[in-house]
Amino acid sequence: MTRTVPQPRSSPDAAPGSADAVLARRYARELGWTTAGRDPLHLLTGESFDVLELPAEAGHAVLRRGVRTGPVLLSGTRMGLLVAAGGADELPGLLDWLEWGPLTPDLTAVGAGGRVTAPPLPGSAGGSTGAAEWLRPPEPRRAPGPALPALAGFGSSGGDAPDLVRLVDAAATECHRVRLSHARSGVTGVLTRGSADQPLAFS
Repeated sequence: MTRTVPQPRSSPDAAPGSADAVLARRYARELGWTTAGRDPLHLLTGESFDVLELPAEAGHAVLRRGVRTGPVLLSGTRMGLLVAAGGADELPGLLDWLEWGPLTPDLTAVGAGGRVTAPPLPGSAGGSTGAAEWLRPPEPRRAPGPALPALAGFGSSGGDAPDLVRLVDAAATECHRVRLSHARSGVTGVLTRGSADQPLAFS
């Protein structure tokens, strides 16, 4: 029996010809990603990818460490690291296994049923401009393949695939360092989940 693979959906809410509609079509055509809404357009998580979300300060430190990542987006004071679909469900168990547990409440994940603001793709004219941006843009038709960090044998990913375990460990480390640094400098209430100025998500 032949299995029919559903086609990605572009946003039905965006007016035809609008910048969001054009961007939605590009996401569907070039990446196979599903979008919804308008002003701003959103990418739906849990289908082609999930997102690890952390404070931008910690995220930039992760990128400076040279840890292999998939696409990376920035939305206000929060950074999103795209990982393979299902990665959001793995995060709590990974944090416990890595002995981070409750030490990194600023590292969260968005999976099935969630959404993130869609940054303009390279070459886009408008469409969610200013709401979010790609720091490492996705490569056409590379998701959910080996370009996205995935759990592969608990820390032993094969080939060129980024490793979700190493990425989570690096992200947790940098989140903890940022919290300690802010605590030492007397900054309080900045990095809690509820006080992020513009969390990546999700309406």
